[in-house]
Amino acid sequence: MEASMKNMCLLGLLVALVIAGLGEVHGAGECGKANPDMEAYKLAPCASAAQDEHASVSASCCAAVKKLGQNPKCLCAVMLSNTAKSSGVKPENAITIPKRCNIADRPVGYQCGAYTLP
Repeated sequence: MEASMKNMCLLGLLVALVIAGLGEVHGAGECGKANPDMEAYKLAPCASAAQDEHASVSASCCAAVKKLGQNPKCLCAVMLSNTAKSSGVKPENAITIPKRCNIADRPVGYQCGAYTLP
């Protein structure tokens, strides 16, 4: 009885450690615990500007980019996400949005895949 209780406690501890370890894996992405494909929806106001470099950039787009751009890795992952691609986003246009929004503290020169933030 005592040995079976010890085994149950050990098993419980192992299960807790495995669950805790899995939680860390999900939190290690470019956008923390958020999925870049889900974060892409926050940039919906930028759709036309991300497809056409001559389209005007709305204030709501600039606000969303400024907020997401606080983490350049996340912004990059969102711009290159499957959601962005399936929405017709052209990365070569999307990468110019922070500059087009006149965001002063944008990470100029940040390498995002094959693209560099101007």
